[in-house]
Amino acid sequence: MMNICLKQIIIFNMLFETISDSIIAYWFNLANRSGIFSPNDKKIRTTIVLILEEFFRVNPDILLYMCDNADDQQAVRSRLFLRWFNAYGRQKDYYSRTEMIMDEQEENYIAIIVKRTHPQLQVIIDTFDQQIAMFRANKPT
Repeated sequence: MMNICLKQIIIFNMLFETISDSIIAYWFNLANRSGIFSPNDKKIRTTIVLILEEFFRVNPDILLYMCDNADDQQAVRSRLFLRWFNAYGRQKDYYSRTEMIMDEQEENYIAIIVKRTHPQLQVIIDTFDQQIAMFRANKPT
C-alpha cells in the first residue's frame, strides 16, 4: 500500500518567506513503505487526485512533491504520479513541472504544482528554478 503524507515543510516556507509572508509551500511525498509491489491501482490514483483537488480547494498555496528513493524506484514513482496527474485532466488549471537532481549519486525527483491563477505564479516558478539550479550547481552529476 502506498503511504501518503501531506505536511507543511518549514524549509520551503522560509524559502518563499523572502518573497511574501503569504506564500506557503506544502510537501507531498509518494512512498511505498511496505516494500511490497504495488500494482497500478486506479483506486490509489483516484485517492491521490481527490487529495490534490481538496488541497487546492482549501489552499491557494504551492504543493511540492518528492518521490521516495528508499528502494531506488523514484523514477518509476515520478512517471506514475505524472500519469495520474495527467489523467486528472485539469492541466490547464495547474502549473506542474518535475525536475531530477542528483544528491550523493542518487536521483531525486522533485516537482511543483501550483494553480495557474496564483497571483505570484511567475515569482514562484522563478524561485523554484533558482533552487533547482542551486542544487545542480552544488552537486556533481
